[in-house]
Amino acid sequence: MMKKIFFGRKAYEEILVKRVSGLKDNYRQNIAIIGDELVGKTSIIFNFLNKFQDNRIISLYLDVRPESLNSFAKRFIGVLFYNFLNNSAMVLKEDLDFLINKSERFAPKTVEKAKFILSSLNKRKKKSIFTELNLLCEVLYQETGKSCVVIFDEFQNLEAIGFLNLYREWSKLLITNKNTMYIIVSSMKLKAKNILSKNLSLLFGNFEVITVEPFDVKSSSEYLGLRLSGINLALPLNNFIVHFTGGYPMYLEVVADALLKNKEGSLAEILENLLFESSGILNQRFSNYIKSFLDHPCSNDYISILYLISSGRNRIKDISQLLRLQKKDLISRVTHLLELDAVTRSGDFLKINDRVFSFWMKFVYQEKLSSLTFDARSQKNKFRDSLEGMIQEFILNAQKPLMERMNELLGSFEDEMVQMEQRRVRLNHFREIKPLEFHSRILKNGLIGRSNDSLWLVAVKQEQLSEEDVVEFSRECRRYRHKLQRKIIVTLKDIDTNTRLRALEEKIWTWDINNLNQMLDLYSKPRVIA
Repeated sequence: MMKKIFFGRKAYEEILVKRVSGLKDNYRQNIAIIGDELVGKTSIIFNFLNKFQDNRIISLYLDVRPESLNSFAKRFIGVLFYNFLNNSAMVLKEDLDFLINKSERFAPKTVEKAKFILSSLNKRKKKSIFTELNLLCEVLYQETGKSCVVIFDEFQNLEAIGFLNLYREWSKLLITNKNTMYIIVSSMKLKAKNILSKNLSLLFGNFEVITVEPFDVKSSSEYLGLRLSGINLALPLNNFIVHFTGGYPMYLEVVADALLKNKEGSLAEILENLLFESSGILNQRFSNYIKSFLDHPCSNDYISILYLISSGRNRIKDISQLLRLQKKDLISRVTHLLELDAVTRSGDFLKINDRVFSFWMKFVYQEKLSSLTFDARSQKNKFRDSLEGMIQEFILNAQKPLMERMNELLGSFEDEMVQMEQRRVRLNHFREIKPLEFHSRILKNGLIGRSNDSLWLVAVKQEQLSEEDVVEFSRECRRYRHKLQRKIIVTLKDIDTNTRLRALEEKIWTWDINNLNQMLDLYSKPRVIA
C-alpha cells in the first residue's frame, strides 16, 4: 500500500513548532485545535510528534475516550514515563510497573507522587485527581528540567471520565503550571468554543484557537495529482472528486485508494462500491452514524431534518412547514444538531458539514427507506443514475463562464439572511439582473441586480485581485446614486491582506473562491473548481 501523504498542512505545523519551541524559553502559549471530524486534526498532531525532537521537552498524547478514572490515570502516568524514558538507550515495554521501576532511578520524586496517586485511586480517593495527575509534569520539571506538552485529543470527553470540578481545577493549573503546555483537540467545535469562552477563559494561560479547515481547491487537486500519478484520470473527473469530497483529507484518501485498487473501474463504479454497497467503508460509517440518533425520542425529526437539508430544502421556514413543526420545536431540534456539529447555521440556512454524508443521506439512505420493493438491483441502478447525473451536472456547470454562474446564483436569492465572515447580509430578491460593462481599464465585466429597495453591483475578475482593482471598482460604483448599494468583487484567487483592508475602507465585499463556494453550497449548486 502507498505510504500516507501528509500534505497541505505546513501552516498548522509551523505554529505547533513555534509554540512548543517557545516553551524552552519560558514562553508558554496553550493551543486549542478545533475542526470537523475527518478534517485531519490528529494527523497534524501525529506528524508534528514524529518530526519534533528535543530532549528538554516531553510530549504526552492521550486520546480521551470513554473509560474509568482509574484507567485514564494509569494511561496518563504510563505515557508520561514512557516518553520520559524514550530517549534513553534502554528497550521499553508498554507496562506500567516496568516504566515506573525504570523511571525511579532518574526521577524518584515524580515516581513517588505517581505511586501516591495510584494508591489513592485504589482506596477510592478520587478528589483532585486531575490536578494531581497534571502536577506530575511540574514535579518532573523541578526534578529533571524537562518541560511537558500535554495533548488531549477530544478533550471534551474528560467530562465523562468522572473528574470532580474539572474546569475549576484545570483553570488553576493553567495559571500555576508555568512549565506545562496544553494542546487540546476537539471535533465538537461549538462545545469546544463554549468551554474555552466560559470555563477556560483566563487572563493568563489562555488558549490560542486554531481552526483546521478542509483542503482548499488547489491543495485538493495537488493531493490527487500526487496520489493518482499512475492513473490517467480526466481533469473534469479529478475536479468532480475535489467538489464531491469538499476537500476532506480522509475522503480524498479513501477515493484515491479505491481508484488505485481498481484502475479499470469508472469513477461512478468506485463511488457506488464505497457508498451504496453494504460492505462499502463509507456506507458502513454513515449507517453507524445514523444509528446514533435512533435511541433519541426525537430521532425521526433529526433524521428528517438531515434529509431535507441534503435535498436542498435547507431554509428554516421551509423545514418547519414540511415537517409541520412549530418553530420553537424545530429550533430545539436544530440546536441539538448544531451542538453535535452535524450541521451549521448561516442566517436562514442550514448546511450539513459533511458533504459526502449529505450525498449518502439523499441518494442512499432515504432512497432505500422510501423504496416500495426490496429489489436491490433496481435501487442500485437508480443510485448509479443519480451519481452519473450528478457528475454530468458538475461537468456542464464547470464549462459555463463564471459570469453566467454568478447570474444564476444571484437569481436564486429570495430575501434570505446569510452569515458570512461576521457579516449578516440580506440576499435580496432581484426583479432585474443585467450584465454590466465597466469603463475601467482593469475590470471589464460584472453584473447589476435591482431589487425593490437595493442595488447590487458585482465585479468579476478571475485573476489576482489588487488594491488598484478595488479603487477602480469603487470609482465605477460612484456613477450609481442608489442609497442602498451593495458592492461586491468576486475573484477565483486568494485575496491578500492589503487588498482586503482596502476593500473594507471602500465598503466593498470581497469574495474569493471559498466565499463563492460557500454561497453555492447554500443553494445546492455545484462548486467552482478553478
